[in-house]
Amino acid sequence: MTATRPTATPGTRMAHDDAGHGPAVVLVHGHPFDRSMWWPQRERLTTAGWRVIAPDLRGYGETPSSDTCTPLEVFAGDLLALLDELDVEHFILGGLSMGGQIALATHRLLRERSEQYRIRRMLIAASSPHPEDATGVRARHATADRLLTDGMERFAEDMLPRMLAPASIRRLPATARHVRRMMAAAPPNGAAAALRGRAMRPDYRTELAEVTVPTLVVVGRHDTLTPVPIARDTAAALPRGRLAVLDGTAHLPNLEHEVAFNDTVQHFLGETFDG
Repeated sequence: MTATRPTATPGTRMAHDDAGHGPAVVLVHGHPFDRSMWWPQRERLTTAGWRVIAPDLRGYGETPSSDTCTPLEVFAGDLLALLDELDVEHFILGGLSMGGQIALATHRLLRERSEQYRIRRMLIAASSPHPEDATGVRARHATADRLLTDGMERFAEDMLPRMLAPASIRRLPATARHVRRMMAAAPPNGAAAALRGRAMRPDYRTELAEVTVPTLVVVGRHDTLTPVPIARDTAAALPRGRLAVLDGTAHLPNLEHEVAFNDTVQHFLGETFDG
């Protein structure tokens, strides 16, 4: 059974799931979700002999925050503090959407400490290493203002058709309800702070050449938020990158086609790489 242990980290108490035994796989959720988005992967990977750690990021789920702006490097610092508390030295690091950007921020932070050896492999799903342009910066701040004024319900309704492919919404009503529930339940202040932090994110494309571990880039074929060309360019820029495009999915391939996603990830984790 999964144990959720709130753990003290600098500036926050980070709720998380820590399940299974074996090499650690750390999974970072996107915006505006929580750690429950990784339930299908937790169940599959723990059964296959992995230890899965999935936190609620600062300001999401059961992890509190009073931030007005949370940069990605702050999330990365929280994550490393949690892993230190759990005595996790080496780990596989994965993230989806904002979580993928946090994974890159974590790699950068470890590289600055000369500790990048702690990451053994990486998974970047439905994510982009690009910085925000001027239009995007204005849009993120405007959305943050709106969330604080109006709450999350309208945002959840508007975003559901962009998160899931139309066929997924029709075919997987329980999944659609889960996705909508996560978005609607996200604390507005935490979601707004993360949006403001992402508006100021650096250009992680310069980081990709430094990620020398095997890295799997996964994207849904119908993802309009982080389209296939971005994923293809990301994989090509990684020294040991590989690309997986999942048919019939949009921005949440791990939930829309969990079997194909899990098969792809498990195969990647089980591969033997030279070097």
